[in-house]
Amino acid sequence: MANVTVIGAQWGDEGKGKIVDWLASRADAVVRFQGGHNAGHTLVVGDTTYKLSLLPSGIVTGTLSIIGNGVVLDPWHLKSEIDKLEGQGVTITADNFALADNCPLILPLHRDLDGLRETAAGQGKIGTTGRGIGPAYEDKVGRRAIRVCDLAHLDEIEPQLDRLCAHHDALRAGFDEAPIDREQLVADLKEIAPFVLQFAQPVWKRLKKVRKAGARVLFEGAQGVLLDVDHGTYPFVTSSNTVSGTAASGSGLGHNATGFVLGIVKAYTTRVGSGPFPTELTDEVGQGLGERGHEFGVVTGRKRRVGWFDAVLVRQTCAISGVTGIALTKIDVLDKMDKVKICTGYRIDGKIYDYLPSHAASQARCEPIYEEMEGWQESTAGARSWADLPANAIKYVQRVQELIETPVALVSTSPEREDTILVRDPFED
Repeated sequence: MANVTVIGAQWGDEGKGKIVDWLASRADAVVRFQGGHNAGHTLVVGDTTYKLSLLPSGIVTGTLSIIGNGVVLDPWHLKSEIDKLEGQGVTITADNFALADNCPLILPLHRDLDGLRETAAGQGKIGTTGRGIGPAYEDKVGRRAIRVCDLAHLDEIEPQLDRLCAHHDALRAGFDEAPIDREQLVADLKEIAPFVLQFAQPVWKRLKKVRKAGARVLFEGAQGVLLDVDHGTYPFVTSSNTVSGTAASGSGLGHNATGFVLGIVKAYTTRVGSGPFPTELTDEVGQGLGERGHEFGVVTGRKRRVGWFDAVLVRQTCAISGVTGIALTKIDVLDKMDKVKICTGYRIDGKIYDYLPSHAASQARCEPIYEEMEGWQESTAGARSWADLPANAIKYVQRVQELIETPVALVSTSPEREDTILVRDPFED
């Protein structure tokens, strides 16, 4: 039995929540390995809808759920999300939820800095969620972060606060803000510490035990490869590596533990926030896709930008992240369209490109080259087998996998867990 790593192969918001939930019901452990509480997942289980942004999706079914060291953790948001799920009848204890004790914390000062910078950036805004994720990662790399394990040693934290405040107070002074209130920060941490520490442990050790027992581990990625800090549309990216290889470093398991890499791909393209988007549609076609697809961010509520499927980008992200197979989602949003288009290349200053260049100015000048296909007038919503799909929808799926040079492992036709066409079982690969 293989482990499975799930990543977004576009700019995030591809429908990972439903796919991860479907896989989690067959996994023995689900692990978040990067990002923060900026990762919105909507799960529809029966008549109940769960909205998660930090906890692994397996938690709603009682599957062992783990937050790895690659995540930056807002402890107050963790409590809020757990309280909300418990109010929906979900049981969360140290038996089914574990938190890496070397996980860096997102503090109120990180949220402050995030907002101050974005407000002051003017035309340089990159569209962050304002939740402090970027500044928290900066402090991790700058070796001044307060981590989960520090919550058990708050009486000895003064040297760490000296390093932290020396950095942040200087920045705050530049924004004409008061220095950090150290006493208040420590008091807030002491208040939240008991709640967080009940779940804290060396999760690499727990995962080693789980894996040794032959259990199936599902690694749950956040955001998408095009938001990867190295491989995405920089600087309009997130602050972590979102590619599949991060599952190893962000959890404490070796690189050979990632198993089958499932790239989640929407049947069209969306992104939230600023940055290049070659196939963006600002006309009534894009408006219609956005409305039918309910394209609003789970975390921010921001309206998503919408465009045609971009095979150039997905081919690139699948190659970079070693995708074994894709899950194609939301094909039902394309129902009843006379024509559908797929981007097969770019034209930049008269030159043809079969990849997205690294420089932001070149990315902004990309003109999409489209291949047009006949649409389908029948509904694909709720289809659970190829026989349920219209012929032209099947042709579309086949053309997508040809252009991205990666096979389709499954097709999702609604938010419901069971409305899935399984071509290749990731766990049986």
